[in-house]
Amino acid sequence: MTLNVVIMAAGKGTRMKSALPKVLHRLAGTSLLQHVLNAAAGVGALRTVVVTGHGADEVEAAVADSGAVFVRQMPQLGTGHAVQQAVPALDDANDITLILYGDVPLIRPETAAALVQACGGNQLALLSFRPADPARYGRIVRSDTGGGSASDSDSGSVQAIVEYKDATPEQRAIGEVYSGIMAAPTAMLKRWVADLDNHNSQREYYLTDVVAMAVAQGVPVAAQIVADEAEVAGINDAAQLAELERVFQRRQAAALMEHGVRLADPARLDVRGQLSCGSDVQIDINCIFEGVVQLADGVQVGAHCVIRNARIGAGAVIHPFTHIDGAVVGAGALVGPYARLRPGAELGPEVHIGNFVEVKNSTLARGAKANHLAYLGDATVGEGVNFGAGSITANYDGENKHRTTIGNHVHVGSNCVLVAPVTLGDGATIGGGSTIAKDAPAGQLTVARARQATLPGWTRPAKKPR
Repeated sequence: MTLNVVIMAAGKGTRMKSALPKVLHRLAGTSLLQHVLNAAAGVGALRTVVVTGHGADEVEAAVADSGAVFVRQMPQLGTGHAVQQAVPALDDANDITLILYGDVPLIRPETAAALVQACGGNQLALLSFRPADPARYGRIVRSDTGGGSASDSDSGSVQAIVEYKDATPEQRAIGEVYSGIMAAPTAMLKRWVADLDNHNSQREYYLTDVVAMAVAQGVPVAAQIVADEAEVAGINDAAQLAELERVFQRRQAAALMEHGVRLADPARLDVRGQLSCGSDVQIDINCIFEGVVQLADGVQVGAHCVIRNARIGAGAVIHPFTHIDGAVVGAGALVGPYARLRPGAELGPEVHIGNFVEVKNSTLARGAKANHLAYLGDATVGEGVNFGAGSITANYDGENKHRTTIGNHVHVGSNCVLVAPVTLGDGATIGGGSTIAKDAPAGQLTVARARQATLPGWTRPAKKPR
C-alpha cells in the first residue's frame, strides 16, 4: 500500500505563551514538527502534506528541506477544514492517507505503520488509548460482540466517537478514547471531508464526523489501542512540553543501558540528537549530547559535560564540566576538567588537554599536552609537545587568521605568546614569558622578553594624609 501523510500544523498554541509557533518549539533539540516529519518518513510516506496557518512563513521555512508539500489553512475552522485544504495536494495514486499532528511528537513509526496496515486501503482505522483519566476526551463506542450494544470492550467494530459533552453517563464510563490520529482510504477520505458541515456550537468542521459517515456507508471502522500514552500525547503548554521531554529522555536512557552503557543516573541525561556508544562506556550525571556524537569503547564522560557533533576515541576520559563542539578526540586522550574544544579541534592519541584550556581549529599529535590555562587556535602541534600554562597562539591580526606550526617535542614555557604566522622547529624550547614573532630554530632555546632590572632607592608611593 502506498501512503500520503497529512500533518496538522496550523494552530497558534496560545497556551504556550510564546511568539514562536507551537510546532517549532523544541523537544530533545528538535522541533515538534520535525519529530513528526521523521515519523512520517519512517513509515514510508510517498507524499507528506503539512497544513500550516499561524506563523506559516516561519513554520514552512523551518522545515523547507523536508520534501513536504505545504498548504495553508486560513482561517482555522477545525480539523476537518484542515484536511479539506490538504485534499488537493494528496496523491490519488497513494491508497491510504494517514493523519498526524505537528504537536504530537512521540508517535513511533512502527505504531503509525501498524495503523496503516489496519486500514488496509478498505476501512477506516483510528488510534485510541486508555488514559488513567479519560477526562473530556471523545469516547470510542464499539459494538458489543454479543448483542450489538455499545460497550467498553476492546473488541467489536467502532460505531461512533462521542464527545464528552454529548455523552451519556454510560458512555462517559468508557475508558477508551480517540487520539485524533487516523488512517483512511484516500478516495473515501476525500468524499467524506467534502461532505462535512459545521452545524455545531463551535461552527467548525470536525474530522471525527467521518466516523459516522463510514459507519453509515457500511465501511468498517477499526480502532487500535496504543499502550504507551506518550505516543499520542499532545503539547499545549510549557509544562506538557517538559513532561514529554523527560519521557523522550527516559526512552534514550533505556535504549543506551540496554546496549550496556553505564549511566550514573538515567534521569539526569539529555540526548538532543544521535548518540552512539561502544562497549563499556560510562556517563556521569547531567551530561548533554547534541547533534551526532560517537563514543568509542571504554570512553568515560564526567559529570556536567556538553558534547556536540564529536567523535571520542577508545579509552578517552572526558573530565567534568568540559565542552566539546565539532571536535575529534583520539584514543586514550584526557580532556578537562573545564576544558573547551571548539570546531576543528583534532586531538591525537594520548593527548592531554587540561583545565581551562581552549582549542580551536587545531591538530595535536600523539602525546601533546596543554595541561592548564592555555589557548591553541589555528595551530598544528607535533608529537610530545608541552605547551605551558598561560601560553597562547595569537592567531588573529584584527582582519585575518594565521597559523602557528609547532614541531615535534617542542617545549613552550609558561606565559608565552606565539604571534602567528610562526613556526617552532622540532625540539625547540621557548623560554617562559616570551613573545615569539619570528620562527624559532629546531633544537635551540629561544627567549624573547625584556631584561630584568632592579631600581635601587625606589620607594612605593604613600597615601597623602587627609
